[in-house]
Amino acid sequence: MLKLFSLLSLLIAVPAIAQAQLTDLETRWLQAGQAVIAFARGQGLPIDIIVQPQQAPGAVPLALGYAAGRCKLVLSLRGNAQADSVLQGVPPTRHGLMMEAMTAHEIGHCQRYAQGDWHALPRGFVEPRSRQQGKLTLLAQELRETRREEGYADLVALAWMHGRHPGQYQEVLAWMRGVRAAGEVASGSHATQAWLALADGADAFDESASPFEQAQVLWRKGLSGDK
Repeated sequence: MLKLFSLLSLLIAVPAIAQAQLTDLETRWLQAGQAVIAFARGQGLPIDIIVQPQQAPGAVPLALGYAAGRCKLVLSLRGNAQADSVLQGVPPTRHGLMMEAMTAHEIGHCQRYAQGDWHALPRGFVEPRSRQQGKLTLLAQELRETRREEGYADLVALAWMHGRHPGQYQEVLAWMRGVRAAGEVASGSHATQAWLALADGADAFDESASPFEQAQVLWRKGLSGDK
């Protein structure tokens, strides 16, 4: 079992002894995500932040798990080339922006877990009979369910960035499209391009609602065409 240490509050409230153990890169990621995490906690989401102190080559730099009724936001940055490659081509002055978007994406996952909706279709949505469970192989069904969760989380991230950084929104959307296009075939578990296409345009999101509610609207539209 990997050794982890938990930061159970935002960086600004971490005791000095804990802060001293963080690398500069870990500090930048945590600072970039502060506003997102504060919002999520204000919405009642139970979030713990975990920073892996050991080398983590090949790990996803930022990931979310769920255990004992709490979301675990896990940073795995030490000795991890993916922490740099995910931001390849992004100007250094924009790194914090993309880190914030990635944090918001994981908070989208947290909300789904905490609401008990993981891998569940939105209420009132009826899957066409030809695409209902039993019509797909187990692998195809798993890929589809994961892809749908990733689509929802991408939309939460974009709704957040649209509201917080409207001047840089198109830049974030273009970066996210590039990441998704580079990593997946059309039927892959992270191929969320159909949902990203719905998020283009100034009127894609209604900022009078929460990012979760905004994402839900576009997510339902994308589900209609997701096979």
